[in-house]
Amino acid sequence: MKKRSRRRSFGAGILMGGALLLAGSGYAVVNAETTPSPEPIAAEGSVEQIQVGRQLFLEGCSSCHGLEGQGIEADNATGGNGGPSLIGVGEAAVDFQVSTGRMPLAVPEAQAARKPPTYSQAEIDAMAAYIATLGPGPANPTEEELDLEDANIAEGGEIFRTNCTQCHNFAGSGGALTNGQYAPSLMDATPEQIWQALVTGPQQMPVFSNETITPEEKKNLIAYIESLKVEPNNGGLALGRLGPVTEGLFLWTAGLLSLIAVAIWIGAKVR
Repeated sequence: MKKRSRRRSFGAGILMGGALLLAGSGYAVVNAETTPSPEPIAAEGSVEQIQVGRQLFLEGCSSCHGLEGQGIEADNATGGNGGPSLIGVGEAAVDFQVSTGRMPLAVPEAQAARKPPTYSQAEIDAMAAYIATLGPGPANPTEEELDLEDANIAEGGEIFRTNCTQCHNFAGSGGALTNGQYAPSLMDATPEQIWQALVTGPQQMPVFSNETITPEEKKNLIAYIESLKVEPNNGGLALGRLGPVTEGLFLWTAGLLSLIAVAIWIGAKVR
């Protein structure tokens, strides 16, 4: 009786396992037919673009940033230049630095200055695509994010005065910082470059993520900066639009020096 009971239990286990296996196989087949396959990570043609970007990187950037973008420490003994790691900086940082001509860096200095770009936009896109494969980072803004048609310029002005004027001054024309550094003028920056700077924090600029300044607020801020570019200057000479106090002091000083010069000239004529 015990042997027969064990046989029945063993047979029931086999039947149960087979039924579960059959049901699982059937579900997998049905699910494979009804569930669409996931989209590929790389879009069509981007593999070639990444290869081009890697080649451009090896030729023009790897001497400072390393063959794999891991960065190189400066060698003070030999005077060798170093460069930070690019892993995780994202395509936005690459596009900003290279499109503004700040990179590649021609001469080591306290701060990379804006200059005409060395690469074409297609080459910049390729390098950005390659660097993006090294690690996730901030992406370039979309056309929708840069659509300023319905932006609130007044709110953008409030955001600008709260977060930006300490360095870029009220007119967005830039200003001096410490140790030979400076906040650049915003008058030459495109809306895309302003967005990229906000999310990547180049040079001494802090990062303003979407949690700190939302995409909608970024749009309003950019719209306000764009309005500064076309705002008429009713005060005569711009003087960097540093404000009426500074401009008044300049005029007062110039007038005083003119009076002193006239007085000296009259004294010389009398003699």
